[in-house]
Amino acid sequence: MTANGIQELAALVEAAFEDRDLLRDAKYSDAVLETIDLLDRGEVRVASPTESGDWEVHAFAKQAILLYFGLRQMERMEVGPFEFFDKIPLKKNLEAQGVRVVPPGTVRYGAHMQRGTVLMPGYVNIGAFVGEGTMVDTWATVGSCAQIGKGVHLSGGVGIGGVLEPPGAKPVIIEDGAFIGSRAIVVEGVRVGAEAVLGANTVLTASTVILDVTGSEPVEMRGFVPPRSVVIPGTRKKKFPAGEYDVPCALIIGRRSESTDKKVSLNAALRDFGVSV
Repeated sequence: MTANGIQELAALVEAAFEDRDLLRDAKYSDAVLETIDLLDRGEVRVASPTESGDWEVHAFAKQAILLYFGLRQMERMEVGPFEFFDKIPLKKNLEAQGVRVVPPGTVRYGAHMQRGTVLMPGYVNIGAFVGEGTMVDTWATVGSCAQIGKGVHLSGGVGIGGVLEPPGAKPVIIEDGAFIGSRAIVVEGVRVGAEAVLGANTVLTASTVILDVTGSEPVEMRGFVPPRSVVIPGTRKKKFPAGEYDVPCALIIGRRSESTDKKVSLNAALRDFGVSV
């Protein structure tokens, strides 16, 4: 679809989101359905990278998802021995799209997975985008509208949070080549830069303090992990009325080496710093 066509579609969806009665007119309900289909095909994304290196949120796409829930009815779906009862159908034509899904992995219609992606028995929710060659390992979840780059590895049990409201809020973004260690959690619109490595059990929320401890003084940040950073879970002291306690934080302990082969460094980067993957 052309840029003008998408703008026209967005205008219809935005109007229907402000006035749900408009959905009685097929012009508006069809715009919602077409937006979900474009999300499914990857022709529209909830958020996309800009030339400046930042990300732009396309709120109308999330508005369409919210409206789509209202348009759909609950129905029973049977897939081999499995039975589901839900409003949103499952993604279809995986073979033609070059997407491998291992039973009982689940991809909802309205999520896009590029060619060469692999989903072990995990879950990809509506509105999510998963880039070419990415592995979503066993029991990993990709929440609604999350944006996962190319060549990413989401290890077993990783939790990537979803976000639908407010429509303008940034989703979780994992950029190209990142390695997310087992049982790590990334939620609330946190952005993990390209080729960064998160150690096992690292938890990143919008309020999590991320401390770069590679220099002589710690550098504090929130909501963003710089590219090629190596991150592990940590704690720091915080005073409360009842006393001083250790509270969770994340520690940037180094950078991936430019001279190290990517495939090797993904598995070895944390061991190079003496911590577990």
